[in-house]
Amino acid sequence: MSGPVTEQFESFDGTRLAVHRHGKGRPLVLLHGLFSSAAMNWIKWGHHEAIAAQGFEVLMLDFRVHGESEAPHEPERYPTNVLVRDVAALVDHYGLDEYDLGGFSLGARTSLHATAHGVLEPKNLVIGGMGTAGLGEWHRRAAKFRRVIDEFDTIPRGDPDFFSMQFLKSQGVDRVAARLLLDTMPDLDLVLLDAITMPTLVVCGDEDRDNGSAEELADLLPNADYVEVPGTHMSSVTKPDLGRAIARWLGGQT
Repeated sequence: MSGPVTEQFESFDGTRLAVHRHGKGRPLVLLHGLFSSAAMNWIKWGHHEAIAAQGFEVLMLDFRVHGESEAPHEPERYPTNVLVRDVAALVDHYGLDEYDLGGFSLGARTSLHATAHGVLEPKNLVIGGMGTAGLGEWHRRAAKFRRVIDEFDTIPRGDPDFFSMQFLKSQGVDRVAARLLLDTMPDLDLVLLDAITMPTLVVCGDEDRDNGSAEELADLLPNADYVEVPGTHMSSVTKPDLGRAIARWLGGQT
């Protein structure tokens, strides 16, 4: 099988977004983590190939401000939950009817917001690297990244946020656009998880506590399976176990 094909489309506000398509079969919309990209989360480590081998077409979006998508500087391009609206625009653009949805970290919380609020209704849902704190207490995690952006050039080696600063630098993140994007992400009232009734996989690294308890999140979802894979929040996505776990679970859904 050849590598992913990259396409672009215009989202609801005209922002051009990149989508990397791979495989044939049932569509799976797959969303990456904060300040990462489809290439970094899914393609580099072969997760897209493991999933496609189960009979799926994987549509990997680069969120705005990430990867090969545009990073506009106009504040009006950043309404509340703009990423949910971008994913909905992708579903509309490709005319997806019956499809699955999944994501890691930011991609997971975006998927949960979209389904909890009834914006999207995938048949199956995959939630990676996300726990209850990453939903109900997102403002705390967002504050960390605001500090990284605002104090980018002065964070010293040894500071708890130094690694995050280095990661942003390595990904070439547009800090003006990133700062605007952070203010679009509200907390999610955990009561709304009751509305997410489709089969759901919650998969998380066995050393990953960055977003709180993933097992607790799985317990709160009406129809969820919980699977642990090796690794921390940063390392679990680099190991083949993550892609295999997603592929195995999706392959078992009817």
